[in-house]
Amino acid sequence: MDPSCLGALSEDGSSEDKDQPLPLRPTSFDSSLPHPPARISKKVSSPIDWNMYFDKEEDVHIPEATDVFHVYTAGTEGPVVFCIHGGGYSGLSFALAASKIKEKARVVAMDLRGHGKSCTEDEIGLSIDTLCNDVLAVIRTMYGDSPPAIILVGHSMGGSVAIHVAAKKVLRSLAGLVVIDVVEGTAIASLFHMRKILSNRVQHFTSIEKAIEWSVKGGSLRNLESARVSVPSTLKYDESKECYVYRARLEETEEYWKGWYEGLSEKFLSCPAAKLLLLAGTDRLDRSLTIGQMQGKFQMVVIRNTGHAIQEDVPDEFASHILNFISRNRIGPNGIEIPGLRRPQPPQH
Repeated sequence: MDPSCLGALSEDGSSEDKDQPLPLRPTSFDSSLPHPPARISKKVSSPIDWNMYFDKEEDVHIPEATDVFHVYTAGTEGPVVFCIHGGGYSGLSFALAASKIKEKARVVAMDLRGHGKSCTEDEIGLSIDTLCNDVLAVIRTMYGDSPPAIILVGHSMGGSVAIHVAAKKVLRSLAGLVVIDVVEGTAIASLFHMRKILSNRVQHFTSIEKAIEWSVKGGSLRNLESARVSVPSTLKYDESKECYVYRARLEETEEYWKGWYEGLSEKFLSCPAAKLLLLAGTDRLDRSLTIGQMQGKFQMVVIRNTGHAIQEDVPDEFASHILNFISRNRIGPNGIEIPGLRRPQPPQH
């Protein structure tokens, strides 16, 4: 979930005075400094197709269930970078980064239930266990019993899902874990303000262009190109209101919010795979994470001049960190590759 600063706009997504910057209220989810207002013409705020960045999109039908999860994929070689977006976002949140990562690794970005183009029987049942089971079901359906090496990458709420999946220790091919801008202490502290933040954001847009424009001027994003790709998938058209509204009904999922983040630090530290924590601010670590970092249990990188959605705001830098993580930990398509060690070959029939 992205509880970044949400200013008030009129129903058509424009402010009363278009030359005045929208007010920004930083929270612990958006730890960096407010960004200056952008002046955007309608021509440059039009949507961009996903296929400029991903190679394919497909629906993953879960066996013996009615749930269908939409995924975007890119690349043909290397380990799988499996991307899990935050609450209110979609798999296209990773589009710009995927176009860089796919040069050396495969990328899979799924739409979680209640988000994007995924279609599930229960759209608001976003308990952490349900979300984890969804991710594991998609991986199992796509790759069967012998999945390639997988690096789980999760942003915000999706970071919590990635950590919980890794902590279950049931994904045998897990080779790495990357968490984007979520820390237990500050996340839980921010939940107190979440309902107000969600209710104060702009609820209706007369066009997709207006939503894209607002996401950069007063919302959580700073990269217009990324917004043009990702924002349309976070909306749906409401026939009764004759406008665009948010696809994800986050206000109705409040009972699950605390469960996303409780015990997150210890679970993160307990994950057996190589770990990377990407943060948009410097003062975000709680005590257990501070000790863990000092003990070398994970790598941490603080990225400057970005908001909460690091993968969207600075996709090239984000992609570089992912590829460096893969290289430094020698993660190949079948797992950790140790120089000089030959893998056993399957028997010839």
